[in-house]
Amino acid sequence: MLNYRHLHYFWVVTKEGGFARAAERLDMAVQTISAQVRELEKALGHQLLKPAGRGVALTEAGQAAFARAEEIFQLGQGIPDEVREAASGKVARLTVGLSDGISKLAAHALLEPVLGTANLRLVCHEGEIEQLLGELALHHLDVVFAGQAAPRNPNLRLTSEKLVDSTVEWYGPAKLVGRTERERFPHSLNDLPVLLPTGHSALRTMLDHWFETQGLRPRIVGEFEDSALLAVFAARGLGVFPVSRLGADDVGLLRGLRPLGRSDGVKEEIHAIRSRRGQHHPLVMQVLAAARS
Repeated sequence: MLNYRHLHYFWVVTKEGGFARAAERLDMAVQTISAQVRELEKALGHQLLKPAGRGVALTEAGQAAFARAEEIFQLGQGIPDEVREAASGKVARLTVGLSDGISKLAAHALLEPVLGTANLRLVCHEGEIEQLLGELALHHLDVVFAGQAAPRNPNLRLTSEKLVDSTVEWYGPAKLVGRTERERFPHSLNDLPVLLPTGHSALRTMLDHWFETQGLRPRIVGEFEDSALLAVFAARGLGVFPVSRLGADDVGLLRGLRPLGRSDGVKEEIHAIRSRRGQHHPLVMQVLAAARS
């Protein structure tokens, strides 16, 4: 059985860069900490630390041990808050990962069913899909919304479910979208300033293909990773933009935006990716049930 106290001393020594600073942080004798780390090395059968100037450095074995120790103690630091929240029964916590390729307006629409939950504490993290799946596997996240299903990886033990297969519509400010532009759509996109998601988005790939099949050469004046930010710039008059039907209701929050047309055949997908723990999270289950219906 691994001695986690020894592992903690090793972790602190590594974080502090030496035994003396670790001893000061832990308010212990240097000799005591050194002896405990040697016990850990003896138990694991490999040297973890080596001298480096006035401090220490990790061996290759030490790097592997430290990576796991970092995960363990970062999780441990969150235990007091989680226990206190669970014991009080006052906080309903939901931690969501949003892949940076999906529409944030659509993500807001997906989360709408739980936003009225009493004492909700909603935490949203945005990032690349690989990073978010790693956080999900470590139970730092309850669910990830992404534009693609989770890759097959038996080590991660994740499940995917497609929640959204939503048509894509176009909106723009009143000064750009009139009767003529709507009647000429989609060819009016050749004459209007266009705002698009950046190239890393799955939606952008589909739109580029749609432009080609429709014989369109739009004048692109802006590209945005965040669909909500894109909508704000459009509302300020910069151009017209696409948004999935799911996120279009939130567009109505921005005054002056008018519907322009629909990109037939273009759809945005959003998948919910969960770990085993997330499968039983009541708020996640509520979000998924609402999306299915």
